[in-house]
Amino acid sequence: MAPKFERGNMKYRFLGNTGLRVSEISLGSWITFGGQVGDDELALACFREAWKNGINFFDTAEGYHAGAAEESLGKAFRQLGWSRSDFVVCTKIYWGGDGPNDVGLSRKHILEGTQKSLGRLQLEYVDVIMAHRCDPATPMEEVVRAFSDLVQRGKALYWGTSEWTAAEVESACQVAARLGLVRPVCDQPQYNMFTRKRVEEEYRDARLYDKYRYGLTVWSPLASGILSGKYNDLKVPDGSRLAIKEDQFMRAFKEKLSTPEGRAEIDKVKAAGRIAEELGCTMAQLAIAWCLKNQNVSTVITGASRPEQIAENAKAVQVVERITPDMLAKIDDIMGNKPPGVQYFDRDI
Repeated sequence: MAPKFERGNMKYRFLGNTGLRVSEISLGSWITFGGQVGDDELALACFREAWKNGINFFDTAEGYHAGAAEESLGKAFRQLGWSRSDFVVCTKIYWGGDGPNDVGLSRKHILEGTQKSLGRLQLEYVDVIMAHRCDPATPMEEVVRAFSDLVQRGKALYWGTSEWTAAEVESACQVAARLGLVRPVCDQPQYNMFTRKRVEEEYRDARLYDKYRYGLTVWSPLASGILSGKYNDLKVPDGSRLAIKEDQFMRAFKEKLSTPEGRAEIDKVKAAGRIAEELGCTMAQLAIAWCLKNQNVSTVITGASRPEQIAENAKAVQVVERITPDMLAKIDDIMGNKPPGVQYFDRDI
């Protein structure tokens, strides 16, 4: 068993079946950097706060704000002068532009898209490169071979998947084994108290954790802010994610608030909030810590448009050990969506 490593209050886990340690809380750039956070100084302040709190994993994608998110991260890395060995960068390839070969997972787009991403990030390599979605139009052998080549050429240290089904991940791993190629090590699925089936049931039943120790860099732990409790009065505060009219996903979440399903979710958040009060933490911290109770989660990707949000989210690592089995059972009762056979215990690394 490898020794545990901590910096300040932050704790670190291995990224799947690798020796790469990533902070339990990470910072993502979807919606925020290059978009909601357009000011360079504010972006720098957010990165400094992340660093101060021990966050070392930064997630982005070529498709986030048409590459502007990667550019924002690249500027920050350059100006802050961090040692390259001290931070971990993950970017994703799939949506790279409007041309016929700028979308998908052809070998051409994987190799060219990655090179463009590296240029925007001002880096010689990324730590993790992901297939942002599976591409049924491209043969799996072509996809696996192209990502494997990126690793072998030193353009990325590891590769992974994002929102792939268990069958797709299994297919990629089998192709890699058959051809002697580098296999993927992790997926980036949505995971929160409301969205559990893929992580807790589909991947488990396919034995991805047992066979491959497949890692998870989960996104949307707060369900786009719903689980933070900020929308409990069914109103959308100015400056919140749901107030972003330009983003189709945020519009859909906002519209959901006025539906019976949306109101039912708010009632569940209010009920779970009483457990957060018992723990002496915010509802957002409880939601993030709940994700970390899953032993298969490598890191929880959080978003923030202000440094203060980053500091508050980082405190969630201190809540994990205080969540008891009885509290987890109460949350399961409130949400009413626990997959059969799920067990919780802290990951021993």
